[in-house]
Amino acid sequence: MKVAVVGATGLVGSTMLKILEERCFPVTELIPVASERSAGSKVTFNGKEYTVVSADAAIAMKPALALFSAGGATSLELAPRFAQAGCRVVDNSSAWRMKEGIKLVVPEVNGHVLTADDYIIANPNCSTIQMVMVLDPIHRKYGVKRVVVSTYQSVTGTGQKAIKEMMDQRAGSQTHSVYPHRIDMNIIPHIDVFLDNGYTKEEMKMALETCKIMGDDNIKVTATTVRVPVKGGHSESVNIEMERDFFESDVRELLSNQSGVVVIDNPSMNGYPMPLDAEGKDEVFVGRIRRDYSQPNTLNCWIVSDNLRKGAATNAVQIAKLLHNNGWI
Repeated sequence: MKVAVVGATGLVGSTMLKILEERCFPVTELIPVASERSAGSKVTFNGKEYTVVSADAAIAMKPALALFSAGGATSLELAPRFAQAGCRVVDNSSAWRMKEGIKLVVPEVNGHVLTADDYIIANPNCSTIQMVMVLDPIHRKYGVKRVVVSTYQSVTGTGQKAIKEMMDQRAGSQTHSVYPHRIDMNIIPHIDVFLDNGYTKEEMKMALETCKIMGDDNIKVTATTVRVPVKGGHSESVNIEMERDFFESDVRELLSNQSGVVVIDNPSMNGYPMPLDAEGKDEVFVGRIRRDYSQPNTLNCWIVSDNLRKGAATNAVQIAKLLHNNGWI
């Protein structure tokens, strides 16, 4: 199977290569793709060195699968060209997520929606993925009415330049260019561009994508997304209002039985998820599970996941695995 990774030299692209290796995905020939300035550079996959090629060269090689992590504009231009060549595309950008007719997939939640006709499949926003992994079993049993979420997102969500900027600031630099303000020793309540309604694009992504993935437009989501000076792993404080009342013990059991979710909830022993726990792991971690005493049928929890893995690359490879298992690639 020929597999193209578009954006192979970036943070998410290199993580995709790593996860394809770890999960023994049946790649017979890797086609690493990047911008013209990166063409000719090398990447290593399964102990073998591959030369990075242009998109035109990759399409001519007729891959069966392309994993995209190269930005929205690139995806809008190139994904249809790969698809027209008979290649299945799993796209990590926001370009296709809310397009009518394009599936937005978290395999554990709605992998069943995929069909043989899907040639472009959207990978959700990293913060949305980890949240719906927890919301899904709760919604199926209790009915989720409204979600209030505040995120604490690491600099890896922005890319390699953001990591370097934070570490340079930690070493004494006073300059900043990636973010509108200094990030080290600071918190910035601003991810992506501000919209006319006062929310950022990232915040609206979480609201709209949640409803699409869970197949229920009646779920109300309001978000505040925040960048924190952490190198890896996104965290979320989530308040969930439900249609029906619940027992906290039942919620813990539901989440413990959810594929891909790990419950760490032992506050008496300082047991709760943190970004350091999630780093390099594919699971979504949840803790601080407790009833909201201020109103009925409402739960608070804390969710953490590695944003480069389950929040991006792992989820994309899981989608590819579903396509393969169904015989579509």
